[in-house]
Amino acid sequence: MKVYLNAIIYFLTTYILIALSGCATTSGTTISAPPGVPGIYHQIQRNETLWCISQQYGIDMKEIMKVNKLRDATNVKAGQLILIPSIRQRSQSAHLFTKGESFIWPVRGEIISSFGLLVDGAKNKGIDIAAQEGANVIAARSGTVSFCDDKVKGFGKTIILDHNDGYSTVYAYNSDILVKPGDYVNRGNTIAKIGRTGRAKAASLHFEIRKKHKPENPSYFLP
Repeated sequence: MKVYLNAIIYFLTTYILIALSGCATTSGTTISAPPGVPGIYHQIQRNETLWCISQQYGIDMKEIMKVNKLRDATNVKAGQLILIPSIRQRSQSAHLFTKGESFIWPVRGEIISSFGLLVDGAKNKGIDIAAQEGANVIAARSGTVSFCDDKVKGFGKTIILDHNDGYSTVYAYNSDILVKPGDYVNRGNTIAKIGRTGRAKAASLHFEIRKKHKPENPSYFLP
């Protein structure tokens, strides 16, 4: 009990000192944890996601959420300190990531259908983003085009990018596809145009992030 009380006092004191020094959003700030607490504290910078942090330290995002008792990976903010567990504290089931670039938004717009929401009787495995018809759809991360098709049921004109680390992204409802299988695209490259194909009821993009083919909530990865 005494160890955890000391940890709380240490945490609050350190946070106040950092805020007063004006470096609350310094990139890559790490702080040693107090004695008895295995790990270090990481100070979240602006637009940094828990997934980006997990990549930096090679720790599964869910492991970080568990240690910090976070129920929602999106409920973090710049300047916040989170505990990064030491290697000895990680569970053996934790998956270690290789450090890679972060994800960016494939298009900017209002999310009109969230992850897990029922769409035509089925759970949405990504998010639907409203955008102007014909607007550019960009690669959310660098990778290789592994799939393109004009008539995917429910998805219409669809692209899948393989990011070569177990992750892939899906872009659907497009009006035009501007890449072909085998093409390598950099993050930010235009790969398609916004449309309303498939089950889209308005001009929008259906976007998914998959980890080993399993859909993940894109909100956890996007800044």
